[in-house]
Amino acid sequence: MRVYVPLTLSGLAEAHRAGHLGAGPLAAYAVTPALREWVLSDDIEELEYAALSRAALASLRLLAADAGAARRRVVVAADVPDGTVSAGPDRGAEATPGEVRVDGAVPLAKAAAVHVDSADAEPDVAAAAEALAAAEGGDGDARSVVEGAEDHELLWYATQEIPNLVGADG
Repeated sequence: MRVYVPLTLSGLAEAHRAGHLGAGPLAAYAVTPALREWVLSDDIEELEYAALSRAALASLRLLAADAGAARRRVVVAADVPDGTVSAGPDRGAEATPGEVRVDGAVPLAKAAAVHVDSADAEPDVAAAAEALAAAEGGDGDARSVVEGAEDHELLWYATQEIPNLVGADG
């Protein structure tokens, strides 16, 4: 199953050093029945884009919680065995469509691609991280600020480019 794991650049650097995306369980996003119902589409590319977008929002939440992190959203697309994926946290009406839990570490070798904001997006992502709590609390102006970051498409990188993204020597 393809999952989309939200990170920050520092989280990606740690994954690069460790060779895996954390010890698990990991929060991730995938094409689930709830996501299909939310998107109202059977187009797999549209559904995968929706899962990626949900992971990008989760990455923004990570940035909002870590003032020292570089202001660029990061999502790693990885292929994991279906048996390692289960439904995300049961939060009733607050459940996020497509949210799943991946048990165990995900080897970085299972990553298919990395999606990262461009440097040009940093000011909008920084503003969105600051406004996120207010936006999720219903503030319309703050929601517009968050949408400003969502207007930036994440760039696609091959996994071989991770050392360059995180400033490692390979």
